[in-house]
Amino acid sequence: MPIPSYPSGLLDQLRTQSDALRAKDGSAHLPAEDAMREMDRELWKAFRWLEEAMHHLEVIQPRVEHSFSLPGVLTIKSPRYERGFTSYRRRAVAGMELLQHVEMFYRLTTDNPVIVRVQPGVATSVEERLRAAQLQFRYTAEQDEARVVRHGVFTVTPAITGCVRLVPDYGRQRIEVTLRNIDRFESVILDFAGDALDEPALEDLLRFILGENNQFLRRAPLAGMGAQRHDAALANAAKQAAGHKAA
Repeated sequence: MPIPSYPSGLLDQLRTQSDALRAKDGSAHLPAEDAMREMDRELWKAFRWLEEAMHHLEVIQPRVEHSFSLPGVLTIKSPRYERGFTSYRRRAVAGMELLQHVEMFYRLTTDNPVIVRVQPGVATSVEERLRAAQLQFRYTAEQDEARVVRHGVFTVTPAITGCVRLVPDYGRQRIEVTLRNIDRFESVILDFAGDALDEPALEDLLRFILGENNQFLRRAPLAGMGAQRHDAALANAAKQAAGHKAA
């Protein structure tokens, strides 16, 4: 009976196929700890990129082509970038020190305070809306000669605080990106793949902040519930872009 023959170098063939798949799929085949470290490295790159960008913006102080509106109360058009900063926090994950989040805060302003005069009966609701938008204000009651309150007067400081927050989920290899007060007084949360916040994505984020385009919103789906808010954000950005072109 003939002795069965086996292909020579079978282990070499398996090794070659395995290496090819690893090279093709990248981090998809990385061990869990290596994938976490790689994600952490990418977040550090994003932090440093944003930090440098904000230093430049603070020198240039460009006009931001967004219009921030509280319907029936006030509108702040084309504020100027004033200043900002980035921060981060680390935590222990699976025995490793990894980034817990990266945050970017910045302030937009215009030159003159906004005066809002309202009927006394709606002053409380207007105050709540101003606080929700994180706008600072001073309130006075306007009285007539009989000392009857005729109007409530809000003197609003036209300073808008924008925020971008990056929160990694190392287990799922996802990054939750929260945008607050970027193009209007509202928050939007996007769900990015762990390796998707590369330099082109960060450039789109900066262009969105400056009001140049809304491509960043199209790079990832909405996180969790609230797709209508995401669609509204896209529609709002497109409307503002059309308005600025017409102007």
